[in-house]
Amino acid sequence: MAGVYISYPFCAQKCTYCNFASGVFPKQLEPLYQRRLLEEIEKTNWSWTPETIYFGGGTPSLWDTGEVEAVLAAIPGAPWREVTMEAAPGSLTEERVAAWARLGINRVSLGVQSLIETELRRTGRKHTAAIVESDGALLRRHGITEINLDLIAGLAGQTRESWQQSVEGVIALAVPHVSVYILEVDEESRLGQEVLFNGQRYGARDVPSDDLQAEFYEYAVERLAAVGIARYEISNFARPGHESLHNLKYWKLEPYLGFGADAHSFDGQWRWQNAEDVEAYTNGAAAPEREAADTAGERYWVGLRLAEGVPEGDAAKAKIERLIEDGLLERLQDRIRLTPRGVLLSNEVFQEFLSDGSH
Repeated sequence: MAGVYISYPFCAQKCTYCNFASGVFPKQLEPLYQRRLLEEIEKTNWSWTPETIYFGGGTPSLWDTGEVEAVLAAIPGAPWREVTMEAAPGSLTEERVAAWARLGINRVSLGVQSLIETELRRTGRKHTAAIVESDGALLRRHGITEINLDLIAGLAGQTRESWQQSVEGVIALAVPHVSVYILEVDEESRLGQEVLFNGQRYGARDVPSDDLQAEFYEYAVERLAAVGIARYEISNFARPGHESLHNLKYWKLEPYLGFGADAHSFDGQWRWQNAEDVEAYTNGAAAPEREAADTAGERYWVGLRLAEGVPEGDAAKAKIERLIEDGLLERLQDRIRLTPRGVLLSNEVFQEFLSDGSH
C-alpha cells in the first residue's frame, strides 16, 4: 500500500522537547512555501496511486483549509483509504473540522503529550484536559472517529501519579488509537540540550530518570492492553482494525513519497530526503540525492518495531541467536520479535542490524 507524507513545518510556538525541523517562521513565508509544495507535487510522475495521506509537522491543523484542499486536489487516488491530520489540541474549530471531513480527512492525531497542566506549561503547550475532551467530541460530531492521542513519558516534573493520571485520562476518552513516546534527549531540542549539558531551563533537572521513564512506559502498555488497546508497534497502540495504515507502511517497507521541507521518500529501492531548512526548501533547493536502500538490513531494524516481528529468513543468523540468548529477541514459529526487555532496549537491538555484516 503506497502513501504520501505532506510536511507543514509551521507552528504557533516551538515546544521545548521538539526535535523536528519545524518552528515559528515569518508569516510571509507560508504562501511561498505553499507554492513550492504544490509545484513539487504537480511535477511528480506517479508510478502508483497512493492509498494513504499523512499531514505532519509542525502544526498542520493551523493550515488554511483552502490550501489543504489545493494540496489534496493535486494528489491522485481520491477517495483515499486514510487521510491523517496531525493537530494541536485547541487549534480545532467547527468550521475547520467540517472542512476536513468534506475533504476526506478521516483520521486526526492530537498531540496531547500530557493531561497535567503543570507539565504542559513547561513544554510550551497551552491546552488542558478539558480542551482535549472538547476536541474529541467536535471531531466525532463531524464523523471523524479515527482519533489518536499522543503521550510523552519523561516530561519535566512527571511523577508516577501524574503519569497514571494522564494514561487513565486518555483511556477515559475512549479513542481507538494511542501513541506513547519516551522523551528523546538530543541536541535537536531545547530541553534535550539542557539535559545533556546539565542545564536548568525548561525543567531539565526535573526530567524523570531512564528507569522511571521505562516504568511509565510499561504501565501504559499494561493499562492500555487491559482495555483492549494493544501495542502493535513500539510506540503505537490500537483497538483491532484501528491501526494507522499510513504509519504501518514505514515499518513494512512499503513505498511512500514525501513532499515539503525535510520530507523523506522511499520507492522500494531508493531513499531520499528534501532540504531540511524551510527557507532553503521554499527557495527551490536542489533535488535531493538518492541513496540505495539497504532493505536486507532495514527489514530487521524497521520491521522489529512491530509487535508481530518479522520473518526470520536466512540473514544475520549469528546476531539473531546472540540476541535471543541475551533475552532481547524471541522466536514465534517462523518469525522473530522483540521481547518485553528487548522493546525497552530496542535501540541497542536495531544498532546490531545497522552495523556491518548484518546481511
